[in-house]
Amino acid sequence: MQQNSIPFNKTGYFSSLICDYLEQNSDLKPFYNRFPNIENFKSQIEEKHNAFKKETRELLSNILLNQNKGIEVSSSTAQNIESLKSENTFTITTGHQLNLFTGPLYFLYKIISTVNLTKQLKETYPEYNFVPIYWMATEDHDFDEINFFNFKGKKIQWNKDASGGVGRLLTKELESVFKVYSSELGNSKNAVYLKTLFKEAYLKHETLAEATRFLVNELFKDYGLVIIDADNVDLKKQFIPFIEEELLNQTSFKSVSKTNKQINELPEDYKIQVNPREINLFYLTDNSRERIVVEDKVYKVLNTNISWSKNEILKEVSEHPERFSPNVIMRPLYQEVILPNLCYIGGGGELAYWFQLKTYFNKVEVPFPILLLRNSVLLQKESQHKKLENLNISNEDLFLRRDLFINKKVREISNLDIDFSPQKKYLQEQFKDLYKIAEQTDKSFLGAVKAQETKQLKGLESLEKRLLKAQKRKLADYVSRMTDLQNELFPNQSLQERQSNFSEFYLEHGELLIKKLSESLQPLKNEFSIITL
Repeated sequence: MQQNSIPFNKTGYFSSLICDYLEQNSDLKPFYNRFPNIENFKSQIEEKHNAFKKETRELLSNILLNQNKGIEVSSSTAQNIESLKSENTFTITTGHQLNLFTGPLYFLYKIISTVNLTKQLKETYPEYNFVPIYWMATEDHDFDEINFFNFKGKKIQWNKDASGGVGRLLTKELESVFKVYSSELGNSKNAVYLKTLFKEAYLKHETLAEATRFLVNELFKDYGLVIIDADNVDLKKQFIPFIEEELLNQTSFKSVSKTNKQINELPEDYKIQVNPREINLFYLTDNSRERIVVEDKVYKVLNTNISWSKNEILKEVSEHPERFSPNVIMRPLYQEVILPNLCYIGGGGELAYWFQLKTYFNKVEVPFPILLLRNSVLLQKESQHKKLENLNISNEDLFLRRDLFINKKVREISNLDIDFSPQKKYLQEQFKDLYKIAEQTDKSFLGAVKAQETKQLKGLESLEKRLLKAQKRKLADYVSRMTDLQNELFPNQSLQERQSNFSEFYLEHGELLIKKLSESLQPLKNEFSIITL
């Protein structure tokens, strides 16, 4: 196994916001608490320790024990759940949607980043315990984002009408999906395992939440991972004061709107990831998750006949807190209220909206976690690695967009100089003399000289493009091999980790896939990994 890396800002796939954060741009300092380096965790531990109640720990541990009764957890996971009762135990958390069969590859990278950071923290701070948490997004209602995964260029999809929190969806209709997927796998030892894993997860568990818990536990139980489903009445009870604050004072709307204005005033044009609602809560039932709004002092659930006065909705919160579901603005707060958490690990889009929340956290007096960009990985086969070397394609070349990639490589290997910059410069020098002559005669002649210069420069540019095109034809075989290779590694001209499912690689490497990734990924390195398996 070989491993290389490339800075995130050299890949072309990460926003200026994320790249500037990794560079610790001072403009972004007001929008996060502490930068993710190992030294800063000491202060984060102290801050969280002082803010987290012991009774909350007891409740959390007991709920997790109960949630995991239905699956066979490892001794390390059981020990981690028990250790959460201790005041010297803290969590590192990642969250993700309940994508069918884990969805894209980066789901694995999120969890491995989380597990590996807990190990690194334990080595540095042995007096504390660190528990890796996977937060299942069971209350999310965007079924179209999670109902498929890609396998060898084919879309394996679960077609059904769905509404409400996806964690509550019944899995009984997935038999047909299993048949389609199974027919693509073959009959190797690893294929049989994948078929069994899918079948055991989705055809022997009633809900998508139960199926996902089983699946993720099977993949990561040897790593002490703890899986939490926060769609729970007792956990929601801990969040009641913040739900009430939101309903009565719209605190998140005011705080995040203020932050968004500050971001918009920065010199760099950073994109606002989310815009807050006046009330950032949904009303959740088995088959529905709809926004709560307030109109003329009446609280209403959109697309329903449900409404309350102020006193009535506060009574509803007190009696049924599980029906109040935080949206993307409030979910991070809910997480930090119920977990003794130090750090959230997520992708670039996730971190972007977390940056919008610091003022809100300060307002409601909850410690803001350290934010860490998850590991990103490009997996290569040994044969692909050798082809890249033979074609003299560097890591930086490989990440270029298609046209830039081809043009750069054709220019490099061509026996002709496909750069007319010297000719353009010479032409411009010649026209300088013509301008001097033009200034001594009728001024209308200046326009004619300028027009002729523009025309001839465009002519040179056209010739340069035609020469490049001709060389591409001449080197068609070379160009074809390069583009085929890039297509393999960047399916649909996108990052592999956002397109491919883990099972493509599990077919070849089996249980060694996660083991090798776990041995390789360094969560605090802040570089894009390129791993040859």
